[in-house]
Amino acid sequence: MGATYGTAKSGVGMASMGVMRPELVMKSIVPVVMAGVLGIYGFDHSCDHRSSVMESTQRQVLLSIYSMAMPISLFRSPCGLAGLFAGMAIGIVGDAGVSECTATKALCGMILILIFAEALSLYGLIVAVEGENFTAKGIGMESTAGPEGGQAVALRTHL
Repeated sequence: MGATYGTAKSGVGMASMGVMRPELVMKSIVPVVMAGVLGIYGFDHSCDHRSSVMESTQRQVLLSIYSMAMPISLFRSPCGLAGLFAGMAIGIVGDAGVSECTATKALCGMILILIFAEALSLYGLIVAVEGENFTAKGIGMESTAGPEGGQAVALRTHL
């Protein structure tokens, strides 16, 4: 959703720049491209998660609902939320920056702000991937017998 919002909002700024100064259209495409990269981060993370679930089923590991829901809820949210907020930042900066950037110095400042907004999404992806690796290795996880004899997984509090 963040990539969509960033692309749409930056596209509006790019369209207004194309009407006022057609020679600067190629410079104003930078926010649109950077917003599109956010979608690639989300796609990459979803592919990583799918492969880890497929490996678990190939080994015929039985997972309880709790042990499947915990990594999804704890370690899938950072990537999505960081992508959403980075997309909003890229969209707002791209719309305002492109429509106001007539000088080259202002364009350089806008690109610097866009790079830092993109880094927020990358940090969210890193936290999500490392968090899933953390739970996949069993570090910090403790297996106990559930009430029906099944296995329940609980997170240790003394990490």
